[in-house]
Formats: sequence, C-alpha cells, structure tokens
Amino acid sequence: MAPAQEQSTTKEQHAPVNKDAEGSTSKKEKEEEELSEEDQHLKEELEMLVERLNESNQQVDLYNKYLDALKTFIKESTTSMTAVPKPLKFLRPHFTTLTDLYSNWTERFQPKDEIVVKLADILSVLAMTYDDGKRESLKYRLLASDSTIADWGHEYMRHLALEIGESYQENLGVDEANVAQLIRLSLQIVPFFLKHNAEADAVDLLLEIECIDKLPEFVDESTYARVCLYMVSCVPLLAPPDDVSFLNTAYAIYLAHGQLTQALTLAIKLDNEDLIKQVFNSTEDELIHKQLGFILSQQNSSFKYPGENPEVQETISNVKLAEYFNFLIKELNLLDPKVPEDIYKSHLENTKFGLGTSGSIDSAKQNLAAGFVNAFINLGFGTDKLIQTEEDNKSWIYRTKSSGMASTTASLGSIHQWNINEGLQVLDKYTYSDDPEVKAGALLGTGIVSANVHDEVEAAFALLQEYVNEPVKIYQTAAINGLGIAFAGSANEEVLNLLLPLVSDSEISLEISCLAALALGHVFVGTCHGDITSTILQTLLERDFTQLTNKFIKFMSLGLGLLYMGKTEQAEDVLETIDAIEHPISKTLKVLVNICAYAGTGNVLQIQALLQMCTAKPKDTTDDEKKLEQSEEDQQKEQAKAEQDGDEAAAGAADGAAAAANEDVEMEDAEKPKEESTKPKEEPEKTEEDEEEEDEDELHQGIAVLGLACIAMGEDIGQDMSLRHFGHLMHYGNSLIRRAVPLAMGLVSVSNPQMKVFETLSRYSHDPDLEVAQNAIYSMGLVGAGTNNARLAQLLRQLASYYIKSPESLFMVRIAQGILHLGKGTLTLTPFNTERTILSKVSLASLLTIAVALLDPKAFILGDSSTETTHQLLYYLTPAVKPRMLVTVDEDLKPLKVNVRVGQAVDIVGQAGKPKTITGWVTQSTPVLLNYGERAELENTDEWISLSSNLEGIVILRKNPDYMEVDN
Repeated sequence: MAPAQEQSTTKEQHAPVNKDAEGSTSKKEKEEEELSEEDQHLKEELEMLVERLNESNQQVDLYNKYLDALKTFIKESTTSMTAVPKPLKFLRPHFTTLTDLYSNWTERFQPKDEIVVKLADILSVLAMTYDDGKRESLKYRLLASDSTIADWGHEYMRHLALEIGESYQENLGVDEANVAQLIRLSLQIVPFFLKHNAEADAVDLLLEIECIDKLPEFVDESTYARVCLYMVSCVPLLAPPDDVSFLNTAYAIYLAHGQLTQALTLAIKLDNEDLIKQVFNSTEDELIHKQLGFILSQQNSSFKYPGENPEVQETISNVKLAEYFNFLIKELNLLDPKVPEDIYKSHLENTKFGLGTSGSIDSAKQNLAAGFVNAFINLGFGTDKLIQTEEDNKSWIYRTKSSGMASTTASLGSIHQWNINEGLQVLDKYTYSDDPEVKAGALLGTGIVSANVHDEVEAAFALLQEYVNEPVKIYQTAAINGLGIAFAGSANEEVLNLLLPLVSDSEISLEISCLAALALGHVFVGTCHGDITSTILQTLLERDFTQLTNKFIKFMSLGLGLLYMGKTEQAEDVLETIDAIEHPISKTLKVLVNICAYAGTGNVLQIQALLQMCTAKPKDTTDDEKKLEQSEEDQQKEQAKAEQDGDEAAAGAADGAAAAANEDVEMEDAEKPKEESTKPKEEPEKTEEDEEEEDEDELHQGIAVLGLACIAMGEDIGQDMSLRHFGHLMHYGNSLIRRAVPLAMGLVSVSNPQMKVFETLSRYSHDPDLEVAQNAIYSMGLVGAGTNNARLAQLLRQLASYYIKSPESLFMVRIAQGILHLGKGTLTLTPFNTERTILSKVSLASLLTIAVALLDPKAFILGDSSTETTHQLLYYLTPAVKPRMLVTVDEDLKPLKVNVRVGQAVDIVGQAGKPKTITGWVTQSTPVLLNYGERAELENTDEWISLSSNLEGIVILRKNPDYMEVDN
C-alpha cells in the first residue's frame, strides 16, 4: 500500500465509531477502493469470522475454531513499529459488536467456559485500539485465562501495565478484592518484562502496585545488574518511603548475588550499621573484608569490624593512607615542595595600583595567609620550604602577629597530614614553647595531623585532653577545635565525656561552650545522639536572652544540626522541642536541623519550603519598601483615606482642629519620601545592637540559602535548578541572603569547576558589598578545590591585583588560591565518593561549618589576627580533604602497577545490550588521578580480578587463576 493510502486508512480507522450513516457509507466505500487486494481479502475474512461468531445456532466446537482463527490472524500479523497491526485496524469497528457478543455468551454459557475465556482474551487485545477511558483491556484480561497473557507481545503488556497502575490507585482502600487481582496479574507480567530486557518496565509496575519488595524472587544472574542499576538511579527522583524501599530491595538483590562491594555502598547510603555488618558476615574471605574496609574508610566511618583480623580495622581507620599517598606523589613526581609564591605568581599580577604584594597594608595578615596557603599546597607531603627551614624553624611563625602565630604553627599538622608519628615529632618541640600562641598552634596541629586516621593509640586525645579545661582560653579553644577535627565522624565516647560538660557549663564563656558543641557535632555527625541533643537544647533554654545574640551561638546551633545529618525522619522530634525556645534563634535551629537531615536527598518539598523562607521579608521592611515604591497619586489616596477615617472617628470635632490635623499630615507625607529615600545611605550609622537584632532576625534566611545547596547537591537536575534560583536570590534578597548565595554556589559545585559557575562567581567577586565579594572569592577556590584549574588561577591573580589595597579581601584571595592548588592538585574537597553515589557526612559537615562562619566574614575568618582566633576555623576543612586517586594494590596490600582506561563516565541506565561505560578514555598506568565525572576500568580484565565494583580510592586486585600468558 502506498504511504498516502496507508495514512488515509489510519485516519479512517481512528474516526469515532458512532457517526452519521450516510457519511459512514461513503467513507467505507472510499476505504475499500484504497485497500490492496491482499488487505481486502484479510478484511473480508475477519468480518466473516465476526459474523459467524454472532450466529446463535453454531456448535461450541465451531465457535472455538473461529476464535482460534481470529487469534492466529492477530498474532501472525506483521507490521512496522509505527503502524497499528492490520487485523486490529480492521476489527476495531467491530469491537462493540464483540463486547455485546461477550455479554450474550456469559448468559448462554458459564464464565469459565473455554470459548468465553478465549473471547475475553481477544477483546482484551482489541481494547488497546479502542481506548475510551474505561480500561477495558484490563477488564477483559481479568476475565481471560492467565496462561495466554504472554502470547500477545511487549506492547500489549506495556498497555496492560499502564492500566493496572491507574486501576490500583483508584481501588486502593476501596475494593481490596480487585487490588488483590491486580497484584496477582502484575506478578505474572513482571517475569515477561525481565525476560524481554524491559527491566525498567518491571520495576515501574512493581512500584505502582507497591510491591517492590517482591522483585528479588524474579531476577537472575542475567538481569540483576541492569535491574539494580535502574533502581539505584531512580532513588533521587522518588519520594519517601519509596526511595528507602528501592535501596533495601537493590541491597537484597546485590547481597543474594554476591556483589558485596555494591551491597556495602547501598548499606552506607541507607546509613544502617546492621546492614554493613551483614555484608561483612556474608563472606569469610578476609581479602574481600579488606576491600570493604577501604570503601568504608572513604566515609571516615566509625564502624567497628566484627571479625578478629586487625588489618581489616586498619583499612577502615585509614592507617595506611599516608603510605599510599606517598606512593602516588612519588609516581607523579610531585615530591619537591612549593612555596606560596609559586602559585601567587606575583610577577603576572597587574600592579597598576602602584603596589606589589610586598607593599600590602597589613604584612602580618598576608604572612598569615601565606602560612595557610603553604599548608594547603603542601598538605600531606611532609615537607615545605616556608615553615620547616633548616636555618630557623620559627622564622616564618614569628612574622605573623599574636593569634596568627597559632594558625601558622598549626599548619605543620596539615603538612604532615595522615602521617601521625612524623607529624607529632615535628610538633612536639612547639608544645614546649614559652609563647602561648605557638603552643596553642601546636595543640591545634596535633588534632589536624590526626584527622581521618584512627589508630589504637589515639595520640591526639591523650595529648589534648589535659588542655580542654585549661584556664588559658587560647589553649582551651585550640584543644577543643583540635579534638573536633581529629575525631570527626568517629563517635568517640571519651571525647563526649570530655566536651559535654563544657556545653552546659554556664560559668565559662559562651564561646567555649559553642565551640565544644560544634566539635561534638563533628565527632557525632549523623548519630542523633540523645545526650548531646538534650544538653544543647537545655543550654539554649537556660542561657540569658542577651547571650543568645552572641556571634558564636550559630556554632552551637550548627553542632545540633550536624547530629541529624542524613536522618530525615528522626529529626521530627527535635524540631518539636525547638519550638519551646522563645527567641529568634529557634528559627535558625529549625532550619539547620532540617537542612542537615535532608542533605543530599534532593527533596523537592524541603527546597520549596526553603525558597519561601528566603523570599519572606520582615514586616517592618515590607512596610518601608511599600512606602518607597508609592507614587504621589497613591500617597494622596492614602492621605484621603486617612482623612476619611479621621472624620468618622471624630464626628463632632471642630472644623478648625480637623483642618490643622490635615495640614500636619500633609507636611509629614511630603517629608516622608525624602527621609525614606535617604534612609539606605544612613545604614552604616545603625547602632551595633540594632545590627545584631537585624542579623539575628535574618540569620535563618542566610542558612536557608546554604540549605538549598546542601539538599540539591545530591541530584543533578536539582543542582542545575538551584543555580538558577541563586541568580534570582542575588537580585532580590537582603544583604545576608546575597552574602550566602556565593557560598551556596560553591557548596553545590565543590571541586567541579564548571565555567558557568565560576564566571558568575567572578562577577560577584567585584560586588559593591565587600562581604559578598569576599565570599564569592572563597567559593571560587572551593569550586576549583584541588583541580589547579588554569582559568580560575588567572581570575584569582587578577583579583589579587584588584584588591591589593584591601587586606581582608586580599587575604581571602590568597586562601582561595591555596584551596585551588590543594595538595598540588592531588586532593579534593568533594563530599561525594564511589562515583558520586555516596555523600560523606563528615566532608559535608566540614564544608558547611566554614560556610556558616562566612555568613559573617568580618567576625569569623577575616577577624583581626592580633586579637581573634576565629581564622583557625578554616582548619575545619581538614576532615573533608581526601586524595582523588586510584591506587591498585596486590593481595599483600602492596602498591601494584597495572594499566587502566580513564575516561568520562557514561550513564548507561536502561540502555540495550552492553554499552560502553566510559568515553574518550586514555590508557594510564596506576596510580592515577581521577577528575570530577571520570571513571576508570581495568585494561586487562583477564589477568586481574578487581575486588571492588568501582575503581576508586584503594582497590585490591587478585590474580586470575585461569589467566595464561601468551608469548608473542
């Protein structure tokens, strides 16, 4: 048949059934003319069969014969994927005739008779082309035989699955018998889908009928991998509790098929220690236990190995991390230490302002910045040229003033990161210093060098515990911060017993209490610890009203929030308790607990709630804005209304008095716009108390902006959407919201230097509001953390020239440069690992702490280094730092060089066959560095068997016993 003819026929067949008789006849004639001889013959045969079926005097055997013939015609029809099969097209006008016939037969015969069931079977298929919203395909399917369901092909099954989903939602809780029938039918369709490579359809159908937990009984060796991949990919798009049930089901399937590393990944995602134990207990192979330990180590997990082998606990505790990192930097030829000038490249900076870097206003502050930068670029390398010089170990430390010396000394901890023994030896001599700042720095450095590594000795705790209750404040804060950094994520009970009394002690300074609460939040992140929760809430209830406006109180609030990191439902109880606190701080507490609880989930409802919070404005501000926006005409109308109200209220007042009152009102209204228009310029003259009250009232909005980033970062579409929202908030938000927007943009793109993000941040870095600009500069460093991105490095050099006369802003530029070149480009700050499937609570807690501090950069980080110690908070980034490496090791855990292909990861969810998982790959020899979005694969899978499903971090390779070398 010609294409034009076929198109015409298709249109004809989709015309309404009940139509005018004359028009119908003419169209039929036209159709008959267009049909080919073969099609005409088929049409006549089908019509004849329908007529014979409608004859009431036929024997049952003949009816059976006609129905079989009809079924054969439909099944054997061949057609293209885009056209309706011809038998269905020709039988469509007879659908109502056949349904009437079914009604007659049910009266003449029994419903379970063979011919009645066969007719229902055929009607179920025909109903696909006659969809009138009554779901008749499903209706007749339930009346037909179960054994014939697989005869009709994939498209019929998909249509049936769609109708089952709709019917299930309608009948749920209304007709339980029908619901049971639908579930029974669905469980017959699922095996068909799985057998015919339609795993996504099978999963979707079970989701619709809320039976996803029945899936494991249907999957086998050939289908489980594709099923689980699809399920895990769906999780960010599902609402609770479906997301958890999907993860649990995928976990059960992986465990049943011996895919332990993938099962462990899901157990970590579910944050269930019992499931993690189950993975370890499901095999006795200690080499696999060690591989599972390496995966857990990336989470900085507090998990205790249930077995007896101490080597497995060492892998979980990162004891050998320094050894593997040293192997990486040796192989990459990065052993030579760098100095800050190597990345400043001052000779490239534009010095048109007449001052070089050395001519900066505050040289002590810039020397402190150099100390931080030196720590960041040489982090974990064990050597540097700035602080550990042969001539005089103290020279650079004394170039910074007062508390700046503490941070500079502490940077030695960063330089020896993960290598506890060597780091403590270097720091030891500084702990005996007569200078309290240097000694405090050594204490903080002791905590920093121990971060993410937990051996049996726990030297950091032994060295710092005696200083926690020290009357000298600088020692006390250094020891508390050091413990918070060293034991982040460890849930160490000894640290709890040491710091908890400080939180509730009302006789010590509030700053100490808040830092202790923050440290406990980091140590017990995501544990919902009841004692810490109740202590923090009790302290906030008991503290004096004025104390709750202290700038450090936000860290106590954050400490509470961190306890509920990733605990969506368990946060509800504490939110109710927070309502009892009658102070604006309660808003901040609720927001912090919420954003931590839903961090990385992509929860749309939470994002909507936060956006509403960001757009809400205090009542007085709204009134002022309305007055400013009023035109003269509106003001006159308002004046007339006021006059009218005044007349009604004072009906018997003298006319002269009323006139005088009106004159006064007019004068006030005339002057008001002038006063209002000059108001913004007078803002700097506000008293400190007014500013504190205003900031306290708006603080929850700034944190809500950070919350948008924390929640959206777990899901790619939400991530892109959030970046669009940040643009709107930047235009219309108040000063605190605008300050938070660059920080949020940095959080959502950590160590992922996308051009659209850092170009936008580059614009914000020239904002008239200096605090917005400073936060944008920090975020530029965060976005490129550890990537050595050349474009970002150039932008930061330009900013160094631009802010040459602003010591605070220049300090922030230097910090950003240091973070950009973190570990000479071998480290990362991203909170995600295992191919961006797991969010590390410890890493996110570290990033969030700095972001909350920078909501007020003048009070924290950029404070006067001669009097403030708040810049030490920058070291809270330490627990988030991890190498972005792939190191392959043998069965003795010794580094092993093999060839791997490294390329951009490809999303293969739902793709047919065995598609490539990477594109644009390059063959390299391990160890290698993995950038954002990259994936590695073994080149020779015949020789080596990887014990991990993902090649990331430290991977154990086992020699393939069946491998035979072929001589060329």
